[in-house]
Amino acid sequence: MRIVVLAGGIGGARFLRGLQQAAPEADVTVIGNTGDDIHLFGLKICPDLDTVMYTLGGGINEEQGWGRTDESFRVKEELAAYGVGPEWFGLGDRDFATHIVRTQMLAAGYPLSAVTEALCTRWKPGVRLLPMSDDRVETHVAVEIDGERKAVHFQEYWVKLRASVPAEAVVPVGADQAKPAPGVLEAIAAADVILFPPSNPVVSVGTILAVPGIREAIADAGVPVVGLSPIVGDAPVRGMADKVLAAVGVEATAAAVASHYGSGLLDGWLVDTVDAGVVEEVEAAGIRCRAVPLLMTDVDAAAEMARQALALAAEVTA
Repeated sequence: MRIVVLAGGIGGARFLRGLQQAAPEADVTVIGNTGDDIHLFGLKICPDLDTVMYTLGGGINEEQGWGRTDESFRVKEELAAYGVGPEWFGLGDRDFATHIVRTQMLAAGYPLSAVTEALCTRWKPGVRLLPMSDDRVETHVAVEIDGERKAVHFQEYWVKLRASVPAEAVVPVGADQAKPAPGVLEAIAAADVILFPPSNPVVSVGTILAVPGIREAIADAGVPVVGLSPIVGDAPVRGMADKVLAAVGVEATAAAVASHYGSGLLDGWLVDTVDAGVVEEVEAAGIRCRAVPLLMTDVDAAAEMARQALALAAEVTA
């Protein structure tokens, strides 16, 4: 079975680990969000790609879900001693090495897709990890702070501000001019199943879909497309997805997120058992829906979620 997964950061990575347990023989291609990418300290940082790579490669900090295990922060401390910031973005010493290698390869002329493939030769994640695009795309958020309306990088909004102010707009800058990375459209066309994990529907999966050609390829693939709700009981499972959903006019409910993706894209949608009451509403919108446990408390729970997603895909196909 050839499975394509559109993945953001922590939620996407943990779901993928469950998918590997649920379908160990599957050929999995992951299209990773690069809208969260940022340039700091002269380095190209790709948080979502790295979170997938570290999680599946066994190097992730399990407690926080991002960054490296057994990490230290001496470089960050030294930079701060020189007055070099920003201090709010926590890069560890082991993590710095990844960004240095990536930045050197990009400077040598290699595209991000080739760099990602090279980095994965060390981590052996067991999937083919593709950036959504080799072109630069950065998600910016429009906010109002102290009476001043301005746009900030998504990382500043998410990490520094902790989404403490309302997001007035979310814009994937550069996405409209970007092209899918090599292999992305081909993987979608060859897929047997396409999955949207419980990643942020606006700044993770939504940013991937904003790259011209990707949404259209998925809609035209002729295979089941199944998503898992990142909203459980009218609240995000983790993070602050409700803040960016509000910015695009979408309620933080499982049914509203399904409608946001739309029946032209989704064939199946899994909601948590606490949201079983919305199943009929989602199905009335033309999307097959089932209520199952959607909390990834451990790898076994994530694997069962993946099994349910694949079972729904088979049901849609039948």
